[in-house]
Amino acid sequence: MPASESPAYVGVAQRKQAQLSASIPAEWRLPAHLIPAGMLSPAESITDGPKKYERANVMEIPRTCGLLSSQELNITENYDVRGLVAEMAEGRLKAEEAVQAFCKRAAIAHQLTRCLTEPLFPRALQRARDLDEHLQRTGTPVGPLHGLPVSVKDTFCVEGVDSSIGLSALAFKPASANAPLVDLLQSLGAVVIAKTNIPQTLATLDSCNHLFGRTLNPLNRQWTAGGSTGGEGVLVAMHGSMVGFGTDIGGSIRVPAMCQGIYGFKPSQGRVPFGGQEGGQMAGKGRIALQAVAGPLARSVADLDAVMAEIVPRAELFGEDGIPGYWPSPSTISLSPPRNFTVGVLKTDGLVTPLPPITRILGEVANLLRRTPGVEVVDLPLPPVLPKCQALAGRLMSVDDGSNMLDLIEGMGEPLIPWLQGRMKRGKALHINQLAALQAQRAEVEKEMMKMWILSSSKHTRHIDAIICPIAPHPVPEMDRYNAVGYTSTFVLLDYPAGVVPVRPFGEKDLESGREMDAPVLGSWDKANRLLWNEKTVDRRVYLDSPLSVQVITPKQHDYDLLRAMEIVDRAVQGQSVNAKL
Repeated sequence: MPASESPAYVGVAQRKQAQLSASIPAEWRLPAHLIPAGMLSPAESITDGPKKYERANVMEIPRTCGLLSSQELNITENYDVRGLVAEMAEGRLKAEEAVQAFCKRAAIAHQLTRCLTEPLFPRALQRARDLDEHLQRTGTPVGPLHGLPVSVKDTFCVEGVDSSIGLSALAFKPASANAPLVDLLQSLGAVVIAKTNIPQTLATLDSCNHLFGRTLNPLNRQWTAGGSTGGEGVLVAMHGSMVGFGTDIGGSIRVPAMCQGIYGFKPSQGRVPFGGQEGGQMAGKGRIALQAVAGPLARSVADLDAVMAEIVPRAELFGEDGIPGYWPSPSTISLSPPRNFTVGVLKTDGLVTPLPPITRILGEVANLLRRTPGVEVVDLPLPPVLPKCQALAGRLMSVDDGSNMLDLIEGMGEPLIPWLQGRMKRGKALHINQLAALQAQRAEVEKEMMKMWILSSSKHTRHIDAIICPIAPHPVPEMDRYNAVGYTSTFVLLDYPAGVVPVRPFGEKDLESGREMDAPVLGSWDKANRLLWNEKTVDRRVYLDSPLSVQVITPKQHDYDLLRAMEIVDRAVQGQSVNAKL
């Protein structure tokens, strides 16, 4: 290639950026002085490390920039899902007003963080007007989520819109049909207002690609926004969407929730339709390897409940991968026989020792739960097979040779993003006997892990209802420094539903200045994790004010029980009373 010529991806990225920019109305654009340095050049933030930017929190800019009216601020900040839907369904608020408020706020959020890939504002507003006309004409809402503004990860297909997943090879190739989840959401009356950013290959926990740039964390641009559902996490945290929908195979819903301090819900397989997505992989890979799931991110447990209550009973009607489901209503909960709710505390995966602030926050939550009426808390011994789960999950994610994805990237002359350089290369696809052996190992691990849910002693047997554990063995890290994924990928391997509950910000007392970890290093992953705490390799003050969260898990297909457990944990953290009897 002549030196004067640029790789093919450069021109495609420029066209895509121009298309995205043109989709934001002039009257929704922020003044240049409100946009932090570095935001105006998507390419700049891909290669520049976290030291490039000052510590910047942009969460208040949507409130103070003057672009949002008092009514739009009220709509985007002061309702939960059920409350906002009720306002529209009962005619006190037009769907068009609500959708426009969230579209405008999403546009502002994007200018500050680069969280969007496909703004769908004109079609969203037309959809809202249609909903208003239907309500006026018939007197009834379109569905139980009438007018609810939602967003979806870029992987989900929306008819007539790209699902480029950050790859220039897939740009300007609009989808011919909606993903089943999009159809389901629209049948419920929801309005999809945007698609959101992801990482190149969908295989990193920092949402960065050459087509749209890097999504930045609105709480602090030095921290990662997480991935691969990073754009969703940012948009929901900034009140640019009521609920976002992502996917999770190694932590891609839970990690962004942790990084933004919001709530994430990774369900069991089949609870939320997953099909109709672009993943850059060979068709059918998920059926023979490790299968990702789809699920919501929101700003409260109640909002997760509101959407899951409508999606779960209908999943089998929309997706070939959906299963029959039942989501109890409050009126049926009281019919369950009363008993105490038992929470197990799992302090480590035995592979990577959590850093001190992670151990501390888990202990704080456990103590709050111990003071909650109706809750019993027990420390769980490390299941012997648990340390094997991360490697097994990793091998099942990589059963092919990687050629499908690399062909798309290399064919356009795209370089790998910094985190993937040296980590991603073509491999060797597994033979059927090797794949079968992996799945046999998985079955043995699943069987052994079933024992974790029952604690037996000479006096009695205790059943564990839910478990709290870390999401990651470290706090929210700087860009491209996320380490071990075993605390999240393990529960995809086991198909346990898992959720994220934010607890509090990282404070001065969490720094433990001058104190280093003295526990023996368990291996290479553990050694790498210590680098995120060693005062010779990191300034711990970078973690100040970052959100600290816990993960909650329940047994396979106990998805409503997970929601209930998250509510118990959340109310304990917030100091609210809760009836913990089931």
